Amino acid sequence: MITSVLVANRGEIARRVFRTCAGLGIRTVAVHSDADAHALHTRVADSAVRLPGAAPAETYLRGDLIVKAAVAAGADAVHPGYGFLSENPGFARAVLDAGLVWIGPPPEAIEAMASKTRAKALMGIAPLDAEHVTEADLPVLVKAAAGGGGRGMRVVRRLDDLDPALHAARAEAASAFGDGEVFVEPYLEHGRHVEVQVLADTHGTVWALGTRDCSLQRRHQKVIEEAPAPGLTPALDEELRTLAVRAARAVDYVGAGTVEFLVADGTAHFLEMNTRLQVEHPVTEEVFGLDLVAEQIRIAEGAPLAAEPPPARGHAVEARLYAEDPAGDWSPQTGTLHRLAVPDGVRLDTGCTDGDEIGVHYDPMIAKVIAHAPTRAEAVRKLAGALERTAIHGPVTNRDLLVRSLRHEEFTSARMDTGFYDRHLAALTEPAADPLAPLAAALADGHGRSRFGGWRNLPSQPQVKRYAMAGQEHEVRYRHTRGGPVADGVQVIHVDASAVVLETDGVRRRFEVARHGDRVWVNGTALTALPRFPDPTAQQAPGSLLAPMPGTVVKIADGLVTGSGVRAGEPLLWLEAMKMQHRISAPVTGTVTAVQVTEGQQVEVGTLLAVVESTQP
Repeated sequence: MITSVLVANRGEIARRVFRTCAGLGIRTVAVHSDADAHALHTRVADSAVRLPGAAPAETYLRGDLIVKAAVAAGADAVHPGYGFLSENPGFARAVLDAGLVWIGPPPEAIEAMASKTRAKALMGIAPLDAEHVTEADLPVLVKAAAGGGGRGMRVVRRLDDLDPALHAARAEAASAFGDGEVFVEPYLEHGRHVEVQVLADTHGTVWALGTRDCSLQRRHQKVIEEAPAPGLTPALDEELRTLAVRAARAVDYVGAGTVEFLVADGTAHFLEMNTRLQVEHPVTEEVFGLDLVAEQIRIAEGAPLAAEPPPARGHAVEARLYAEDPAGDWSPQTGTLHRLAVPDGVRLDTGCTDGDEIGVHYDPMIAKVIAHAPTRAEAVRKLAGALERTAIHGPVTNRDLLVRSLRHEEFTSARMDTGFYDRHLAALTEPAADPLAPLAAALADGHGRSRFGGWRNLPSQPQVKRYAMAGQEHEVRYRHTRGGPVADGVQVIHVDASAVVLETDGVRRRFEVARHGDRVWVNGTALTALPRFPDPTAQQAPGSLLAPMPGTVVKIADGLVTGSGVRAGEPLLWLEAMKMQHRISAPVTGTVTAVQVTEGQQVEVGTLLAVVESTQP
């Protein structure tokens, strides 16, 4: 029997595994980099071990350090989570060689399937030869052979873009997975991403636990997932589950895994098999009433599965909440997460809590929110409503995108495909905010700063406050009277430092207000308090390129120096943050008048990177 488990991972998945272990009476061991020394997963574990020596982004790739940590902490089993080393057969062998139980598939199965190129060969599918791609093959997808999560992926629509895409994908894959191998395959524009959860024991039983649809993806990273996949014919559903079981049996698979397909024109195209637990596994758990982590542990202990899986019930939908800025090309965001609270009735899987820092070294996912209901329509409505009412005080997130996506007619009618965001992203991210939010923020702020609410016996000038909201500045004016504050066209019913009740056209509305520094949140709308008179010294020279996020300058364009001529949109340098590379391009056609950084330099948000002086009238 397993009595102590070390999770070779961090954040949300480490905490997820620890939760199951606690319920089974199993002691837990966390590992952490220096950047994660006080992370939530280290605080909820029974013990934690520092991984020394490596940079934060590389620490969790050091299998030798993790095995030593497991032995030192007295763990008798290792769970890999997902990402990092979860699909590394060498790590699995090292765990077994150390006399520990490996809660995952046999190294041979990982070796056969963890590389997407080898998996395709096993299923009789040959990737394209990158050196002989022609116009007739386009568009194509450059893809990392190891790992997932959108890292190391590039869509190529022009032959001239193939070599740069291969170079960038290799660099990103090497950084994220320690393996820079990439391959090229045809890119189907309007397919659906459908996958099958498999679970196999050591006695020859393989379960196919239904399907999941993960078609809503941005930059090839899944955003919303659901189970079962809607709209499949019974024959196609059966074919997908049969192919998934066939793939698992082909490599004598053991444990939890996922077989992924692209479905187009009623035909299933095999993509890959992920030899690990998936980020989206909770939707399958909700539909089948299973704890997949508990099943992994039981299988690792040698227990058999039942002949058939439990029956499916209802529908589940999951949304991934990321710290990213829609107004800044979806760049990852950092900072303090002051508050995260979801309404009752939905499941929250997260690796952080109030007061934690969202840092630059790792994936910007804050949490997963999952809703289950008897029907798809009810589950989608439930999740959208819960996200809309979720309190998120901290870095900018994709919450509004999630709510709008769930309510989009193409999604509610289950007609979506992997091109959903190519068609709708711009419309789904148009700024929108409650016009009364600035007034509520100003009234609550005024009450909190004045013991007597600001009333004076003599008439006074109106109170004036300025806020930035949804990319625009808003000026608020109100007056203090004996009866309380008044504002044009709005009746103020109640004010305190954390809540405001306003009435317009006979309708009363309550606004919850929270403030942290110069940031204010009003019913989920984020505002920034501005000085009444802008600081004239806070201006940047025209053409200044500022770092949109903290990160590392990993590459400066060849030959880029002061005096270089550039075209609008031409890439000038690349920043790496949260294991992804972000291109910084020339804002105008002109001349580079300054290059302020060097390769390898760490930069903070707002750091001046370069200046391009326009040569156009």
